[in-house]
Amino acid sequence: MTERTLIKDLAAASDGAISVSGWVDTIRDQKKVQFVVLRDESGATQLVHPKNFAEDGTPLADELADTISALTVGTFLTATGELKHDERVKLGGVEIKLDGLAVVSEAAVSPIAEDSSGDKRMDWRFLDLRVPKNSLVFKVQTTFLHALRTYWVERDFIEIHTPKLMASASESKAELFEVDYFERKAYLAQSPQFFKQMAQPAGFGKIFEVGPAFRADPSFTSRHATEFTSVDTEFSWIDSHEDVMKVHEELLVAGFQAIKDKHGDEIKALYDVDVVVPTVPFPRVPLAEAKRIVAERGYEVPRADDDMDPEGERQIAAWALETYGHEFVFLTDYASSIRPFYHMRHEGDAALTNSYDLIFNGVEISTGAQREHRIDVLIEQAKEKGLEPEELDFYLDFFRYGVPPHGGFGMGLSRVLMLLLKMPNIREATYLFRGPTRLLP
Repeated sequence: MTERTLIKDLAAASDGAISVSGWVDTIRDQKKVQFVVLRDESGATQLVHPKNFAEDGTPLADELADTISALTVGTFLTATGELKHDERVKLGGVEIKLDGLAVVSEAAVSPIAEDSSGDKRMDWRFLDLRVPKNSLVFKVQTTFLHALRTYWVERDFIEIHTPKLMASASESKAELFEVDYFERKAYLAQSPQFFKQMAQPAGFGKIFEVGPAFRADPSFTSRHATEFTSVDTEFSWIDSHEDVMKVHEELLVAGFQAIKDKHGDEIKALYDVDVVVPTVPFPRVPLAEAKRIVAERGYEVPRADDDMDPEGERQIAAWALETYGHEFVFLTDYASSIRPFYHMRHEGDAALTNSYDLIFNGVEISTGAQREHRIDVLIEQAKEKGLEPEELDFYLDFFRYGVPPHGGFGMGLSRVLMLLLKMPNIREATYLFRGPTRLLP
């Protein structure tokens, strides 16, 4: 049996016997010749079969032609034949003259079409992902995460995997999914925050994690999900949140450079997006100043809780692009009233925290901060937030036996991909989306 060749490798292969496997993308069954576009995980190629005729033009028995005529789009098959390089062939400059077809799995008529609604496409996600534009997202994701891991590993960060079942909240009880856990209640982790901080008194120094996180947030926006992949890092011996921002921007530069190098042309062809590798440092704007800038642009942030709303994020991002030519902007110095109890507060001004949000193309993708490492201060800040220190004892114990100053961030992976590719909805950038009304497939 001829060994299977990936379609992306056909251009470099020599003319002659070849075998490819994949699914039928399109069929053109003409009077004298048949064309099948076959697609695999690496690309698409053209299969060709001239029909058999007698000298007087009478069609002859042709089993292969009959097999091709009966094919349905989506059928998985193996094709064998003669590879021929021909620059006139638009699809990769090669084609395969068929000797035989072996149907592996016949496909029914697809329930979705190019103009199907987003919900219907999500219902049939495995078919939706056969479209090259949709599957490209996950090739980009793979390259991005590999670049991040390379950055971390080359700088001696340690990868950890934290539990996703927790005994208590890491942030807000209002956003917890409660689950039965034998004779008690447990909660799905909103973030690995407590456990990545635990690595600091453990002496790990620098850690990272890429894993699932869960938020019981009944939001139906284009950027929210109830389960998402969180990209997290935490490290010791920092002076302020500025140290965290520096690592954050360097990490993103590494990731975007890798994406541009490997997928830039394909992203341009399928998404009409030019991948821009950001320059460092990213612009940094204190939140109070950002609100003033947004107000000068004609928009008043209506929230009374000291935060920035979505339109404010879009406006400050537009300002950063106009002023600095930059798609990223750090908003810094958030009020302690809206930040978690474990964020360190400004020295001399407890109303502000050593924290930031990172805005990318008008949407927040990450929150980072320097953490409070002094046990007495942590306890008081937890009480201020209405938390019972007794319920946090396992966490507070981390700080009773010596812990260095540290900080880190958590970043939503699918949001980054959505905004990079300028996609309309986070569902498009998620392999299998979970939201308030979606648990299938």
